[in-house]
Amino acid sequence: MPELEAPRAPLVLVRDTHTVLVLDTNIVLDLFVFDDPGLAPLKAALATAALHKAELDWISTPAMRAELQRVLAYPHIAARMQRGAIDAANVLAAFDAQARMVQAASKAPFSCKDLDDQIFIDLAVAHGATLLSKDQAVLCMEKRLETRSARALTAIVFVVQSWPLGPAASTA
Repeated sequence: MPELEAPRAPLVLVRDTHTVLVLDTNIVLDLFVFDDPGLAPLKAALATAALHKAELDWISTPAMRAELQRVLAYPHIAARMQRGAIDAANVLAAFDAQARMVQAASKAPFSCKDLDDQIFIDLAVAHGATLLSKDQAVLCMEKRLETRSARALTAIVFVVQSWPLGPAASTA
């Protein structure tokens, strides 16, 4: 497994900070299907932000939601949801409650090797957002994204940068 580069600029969430996020489909699955414990602070913060319009602003597009809906029907994902007693409708309801829908963005001035990920790159660039992904085709574009005031990070790096002392530190 390749080592992650040290983050360039730490991101620490405080009450006056507003961070725009784009989550790729695998991160959404980690949050709502696989219930990744390492992402628990992010999951809680997104739920709180959805209720209070605070700190985090997760943006998405109808095409991203459609991709999630399609992926939820994949046999291996459906089997995992069945084992965990997770319903696709509930995953989509959580998505709908927490993501702010925006129009699809124009094509960014650079292309992702994985064409399926281009919509996430485009949206992050258009909104100067932090794109959370674990896809190497996305993560390797961080320097290009930074030239457009956007970022690409793994979700776990984002969690560590955002809550360096744990999730309670952001509410203290």
